[in-house]
Amino acid sequence: MTASTLTALFLLALFLSSGIRLWLSLRQARHVAAHRAAVPAEFAASIELAAHQKAADYTLAKGRFGRIELALGLVWVLALTLGGGLQLMHDLLAQWFEPSTLWHGLALFGLLSVAGFVWELPGSLYYTFVLEARFGFNKTTVKTLILDTLKSSLLAVLIGGPLLWCVLWLMRSMGANWWLWTWGVLIAFNLAAMVIYPLFIAPLFNKFEPLKDEALAARINLLLARCGFQSKGLFVMDGSKRSAHGNAYFTGFGAAKRIVFFDTLLATLTPEEVEAVLAHELGHFKHRHIAQRVALFAVLSLAFFALLGWLAQQPAFFAGLGVEAHSEALTLILFSLILGPFTFPLTPMMSFWSRKHEFEADAYAMAHAQAGDLVSALVKLYRDNAATLTPDPLHSLFYDSHPPATIRIGRLKAAA
Repeated sequence: MTASTLTALFLLALFLSSGIRLWLSLRQARHVAAHRAAVPAEFAASIELAAHQKAADYTLAKGRFGRIELALGLVWVLALTLGGGLQLMHDLLAQWFEPSTLWHGLALFGLLSVAGFVWELPGSLYYTFVLEARFGFNKTTVKTLILDTLKSSLLAVLIGGPLLWCVLWLMRSMGANWWLWTWGVLIAFNLAAMVIYPLFIAPLFNKFEPLKDEALAARINLLLARCGFQSKGLFVMDGSKRSAHGNAYFTGFGAAKRIVFFDTLLATLTPEEVEAVLAHELGHFKHRHIAQRVALFAVLSLAFFALLGWLAQQPAFFAGLGVEAHSEALTLILFSLILGPFTFPLTPMMSFWSRKHEFEADAYAMAHAQAGDLVSALVKLYRDNAATLTPDPLHSLFYDSHPPATIRIGRLKAAA
């Protein structure tokens, strides 16, 4: 493969994927706006017109912001690659670090991270303090944002730094099969993180307290017993510290599994509805959806690392992407920049798989809780999170990890 051929393929994938994303976003905007005036008949008795219109306006606002982000992301990738940005950073750091050393690679990742943070900061601030605040969802203060940024940066240095050093060393020291060793280390790290994160990292950002509602805890423990699920406890997280959105989730792996409820969720749902939502989450566990996703990640990442191992040996890989220098760090950075456009066609397949899992979890929930409680809980979550009830069918088919509200609620009601 020549450098010019790779450049052409990269530009084709980048602009084609960006064009499709823009087209789908505009379809979504037109469809949501066209259905803003009336609540779908299935929800007319449970969701007010004002809430439906708020969800439509929220979806349209996020769509406009997403299109701006799409354009900025396109500029960023082109500036770093064919625009010479990465080469410029590489040469700049060569004044302080010998380019042949791993320290230069670490410094390049650090400089790129800082530059990316600065590039994305205005959009992040606008989304949090303007867009989310306009619709009543933002609870994050400037102090919380600064503390979160400092904590994340410190963790990136203390955890990400040594991991990156290990990866760069493996790439340099393990010969032609370095990609296989690197894949093994990263898989092991991800599995360890599933145990470590809920115990030590998540509490740095949020407060977790045992569920104090004894009646609700008793109801949930009975559900867990019926489903044969063991956890390390039931916890309530202060999600209202940052957002008014509600959620519940499992976290951890093996003996470290925890059930976490957002305080905003418990403030909205009845005990019966909480039980139904948790039964749905237990359905994911019982159907081994998490294990399936971990396995798929392992297989796909192995394929990507094998491809990276081949590309790293091709001079055209660097020259075709606007970089004259060769290094382990540049190999990883370039691959991460171009991977998204080339894997974009996988998006609808992954979304379809995720929606299939959601239907399976719903079916499990109906076998262990009341379908009506799950329906009423979902309606409240759609309303309180301002989730549109009228997404564009093609946009939903391509992106949505959960089934559209009308289809999902329709199935639950029919089964009930």
